[in-house]
This record gives sequence, C-alpha cells and structure tokens, in this order.
Amino acid sequence: MNLPLILITNDDGYASKGINSLLNAVKEIGEILFIAPDSPQSGMGHAITVNNPVRCKKTNFFKGVNAYTCSGTPVDCVKMGIHLLKGRKPDVILSGINHGSNVSTNILYSGTMAAAVEGAMEGIPSVGFSLTDFSENADFSYAEQVVAFITKKILKNGLKKGTCLNVNIPNVLESDIKGIKICKQGNAFWEDSFENRKDPMGKDYYWLTGSFASKETDTETDIHYLNNNYVTVVPCQYDMTCHTSVNELKNWIS
Repeated sequence: MNLPLILITNDDGYASKGINSLLNAVKEIGEILFIAPDSPQSGMGHAITVNNPVRCKKTNFFKGVNAYTCSGTPVDCVKMGIHLLKGRKPDVILSGINHGSNVSTNILYSGTMAAAVEGAMEGIPSVGFSLTDFSENADFSYAEQVVAFITKKILKNGLKKGTCLNVNIPNVLESDIKGIKICKQGNAFWEDSFENRKDPMGKDYYWLTGSFASKETDTETDIHYLNNNYVTVVPCQYDMTCHTSVNELKNWIS
C-alpha cells in the first residue's frame, strides 16, 4: 500500500524547531517531501522570486528524509516542490509549525499561510499551523498532536477545492486546552509605527514596529477562541472577491 505524499514547508527556515516538530508529527503518516527556505522568510506573504535565481539544494539535515533547502520564499518552496515531483501531486501540503500566531488579518502577511494558500490554488488540500509562542525553544509537543490529528482527518475526508486551513494553537499546558473550534477570521489589524534611527554613518533609516490591536466583539472568531485556550481552525480561500458587492457595483454601471 502506497503511503500518502506529504509536502512540508514553512517560513521560519529549514532549521527552525517548528518545522522539525511538524516533520516529527507526520513522518509515520506518509512519505515526506521536505522543502523549506534556507533562511527565515517571515512576513513575506505570497511573494515569489522573479528578479533573482531560485537555488534549491538537497540536504542531509534530516536523516532518511527527502529534503531540500530553497533560497526563495515559502510560496517558491511549494512551487519548487511541485516541480521536483515531476507530475506527481502531494496528497496534502503542511506549512509550519510557525513560531507565533497567525490569527485574523495576519494571514495576509504570513509566509506560513501563503504556502497553504498556494497549495489550495494548486488544488491540493493544505494547512498552515502556528503556535502562539515566538520563542526559538517553544514547546511544540502538544502542537504535534494537533498536526497529526488534523492531517489524518484531511487525508480521510479531503477539503473543499480552493480552500485551505489556518490552524492556531494556544501556548498553554495541554491540560488547559479546552478543545478545537472551527470558526471564522477575527477583526484585528496592526497599528503601525516607524522608529526613526541613524546608522553608524549618521544616515536616517526606519524600523517598522507596532502592536496588533483587536477590533473584535464577535465571540465566534479565532481571536476569541484562541484567547480562551481553544485550538482554532479557520477555513480560508484565495478567491478574494467581495461577492456581496458585485450587484451593487453593477448598479453603478447601469
């Protein structure tokens, strides 16, 4: 019996603890193709490399795993992985486990989720996993259980074509996890600010900072449930059409 083919990537880079945990969670479930950025690519969104060559190298960093590092973005990694398979399609694409959450509008900036969205665009069931802990030494032990559980469910049931899942796991003790909630994306935005600094030559430069501010009052969202110790699962789609505005805009024309 052939094992399902699982393509793994992330945005924190091939050496991050999160992607090692992702690999550990599914290595007994299927055949693995591992292809991840050779350096951190957080905040790249759905960027692709068009003005520079993309370099892809086989690596022995993981014993017994068909693994590559890629000089490009997370989306480049997905595209390259599909290219390397030469017509064979992954049964599922898994991205993460990200160091830090990707709730609400963060999915627009997230390289982790961009890889999952790219998978959905290719018609492949895909998931982005994130843990609400930015630490390099974060404890991913419970997150691995969530990854294995959801991956098995997807391999059994599939996903609606054109959709992917955004999974966020709270950074609390396993005993404090209240369950898994299927919910919608919350309403929150970055309140940006730029710090004006000077380099050693006395020239100005700017450093983007800010805070993530929730505008949400709805309790059926990822923000609410994650803050209340639930694993959140948000189905996402790459079709960004505002369908409720189509008829209104048609009236403008007529």
